[in-house]
Amino acid sequence: MPEAAPQRADALKNRELILQVAHEVLAESPNASLNSIAKRAGVGPGTLYRHFPTREALILDVYRHDIGRLVESVPGLLAAHEPLDALRRWFTDLTGYVRIKHGLGDALNSAAAQEVVSASWPPVGGAVGLLLDACESAGEIRAGIDPVDVVMLLSCLWRTPATPEGAAQARRLMDLAIQGFRP
Repeated sequence: MPEAAPQRADALKNRELILQVAHEVLAESPNASLNSIAKRAGVGPGTLYRHFPTREALILDVYRHDIGRLVESVPGLLAAHEPLDALRRWFTDLTGYVRIKHGLGDALNSAAAQEVVSASWPPVGGAVGLLLDACESAGEIRAGIDPVDVVMLLSCLWRTPATPEGAAQARRLMDLAIQGFRP
């Protein structure tokens, strides 16, 4: 199979813009049309469809893109915040991404979607591991906490309502979990 030709800089820029806009639009309305996403991104429908031939392809790439950005954010969070605060901020961001994912319903129930979601577990676990290591080094949590256990435990955060009351409940739940991580 021949290698795909590298994309031009403007094509890569358009793809990135479409992903960012699609994230925003799908967060507002999971049923938004691809044409509305293209219009808001300022590109023609043909440009969108060249990058994402189906709605599912776009949604899966938005999910992949969001998880990638979230994983890549860990070093910056740790540089800008105390480790425990970085952990809290990261899980708050993860909660937002998962809420968007859950709002996309059927689009993320296909075999291809399950493959993408499953593939996100190792990088997410690695990111949580970095955050936990920093917290452990700072003496804020005990040693030996499994990153995947933490993700599973804190999955309750994205089940809270997306309201001010839900945000307060999520903070309380995170506080309860972190108390269990203490030395």
